[in-house]
Amino acid sequence: MRIYADSACDLPKSFYEQNNVKIIPLRVQLKGQEYDDVIGVDLQDVYGAIRQGELLKTSQASPERFLEEFSLLGQSKEEGIYIAFSSQLSGTYSTAVMMAEQVKEQYPNLKLTIIDSKCASLGYGLLVKEAVRLREEGCTTDEVVDKIRFNAQHMEHLFTVEDLDYLAKGGRLSKASAFIGGLLSIKPVLDVEDGKLIPIEKYRGRKKVFKRIIELMEERGESLSDQVIAITHSDDLVAAEEMKALIIENFHPKAVEIHLIGSVIAAHTGTGTIAIFFLSKLPKD
Repeated sequence: MRIYADSACDLPKSFYEQNNVKIIPLRVQLKGQEYDDVIGVDLQDVYGAIRQGELLKTSQASPERFLEEFSLLGQSKEEGIYIAFSSQLSGTYSTAVMMAEQVKEQYPNLKLTIIDSKCASLGYGLLVKEAVRLREEGCTTDEVVDKIRFNAQHMEHLFTVEDLDYLAKGGRLSKASAFIGGLLSIKPVLDVEDGKLIPIEKYRGRKKVFKRIIELMEERGESLSDQVIAITHSDDLVAAEEMKALIIENFHPKAVEIHLIGSVIAAHTGTGTIAIFFLSKLPKD
């Protein structure tokens, strides 16, 4: 079984290499040049450019990359699963579906399931990691697809950003709100609902935001002590470690993973973003 994922799942390059997962990179434009996310650009260069005030542009994965990978799958006669970045945040999922249909014209027996994760960052990444785990356990393709779809439907995203201007530039917040929020040190709590980014609450100061995120985790999560909880940050490891300590203190999970936010998502959130991912409901064994 071949597993495909795109770079918006914010897993490091080493993960793909070590776990036999095919990466489909989205693209980022840096200093006038376009690069493949993860495999073609250094994240520290991306964060350096953001700190210097450069407004980065991003684009979806290349149709040619899908065509190449899916054609190889068709030739191999193996089964494949592509878990995709939320269709509400990128055109990558739609491109994959279109390219799969094109490949089927040449390889009618192409066995490929494309899943719209409706997730982003490490919420999406946790789905990819679970798919790898299930494959290693010997689960069938149908079993993997069913469990990943279940987890995708129940994946919670809670995050906050340091600079409201980035959300304003992306049309997620009014410019007036961003300006006033900046003056008053107001920090939003945001969510992803049905694959879309939704601001849900605002608080003054990061401590209050972190406290509220812990409360929301308690309200929304199921059996958090039985889960691996994920945190991503846009070059603010100190804050990520602070959030990790709060999560361990309150919920005692199996583990807490911390990863850097990749260039595609960082381009739209700026530095200082902290995001937390967990399940609202656990699948039945």
